[in-house]
Amino acid sequence: MTGDAGRIVPKDSSFKDFVLDQLDGLGTVRARAMFGGYGLYLGDIFFGIIHRGRLYFRTSPVTLPEYRAHGMKPFRPSARQTLAAYHEVPLTVLEDPTELNRWARKAAERP
Repeated sequence: MTGDAGRIVPKDSSFKDFVLDQLDGLGTVRARAMFGGYGLYLGDIFFGIIHRGRLYFRTSPVTLPEYRAHGMKPFRPSARQTLAAYHEVPLTVLEDPTELNRWARKAAERP
C-alpha cells in the first residue's frame, strides 16, 4: 500500500488507531512504522508491535505465564524469524481498555 509521494504506508493504520485509543490511559504512546506494521513506544521504551492486525507486547519471565495461559504465541514476522520476547495480546484483553493498559504497563517496565 502506498501513501503520499509513493511512501510505503503500513496496512494496519485503522487497527493502530484503535489500539492507540485503547491505550489512552497509559500516557503518551507513539506508534512508529516498522516491520510492515508499527512499533509502540511509551516515552523511549519500545514495548509493543502491531503487525497484520495483531497486537504483541514485550514479555518477561514474570508476565509470560499470563500470555501462555491464554494460549498466545510469540511474534513471527516471517517463517524463519520469531521474536520470543513479544507475544500476542489476547482479544479479551485488547477489547478491555483497563485491562489492556494494565498489560501494557507491565510490557513497558524495564527489566
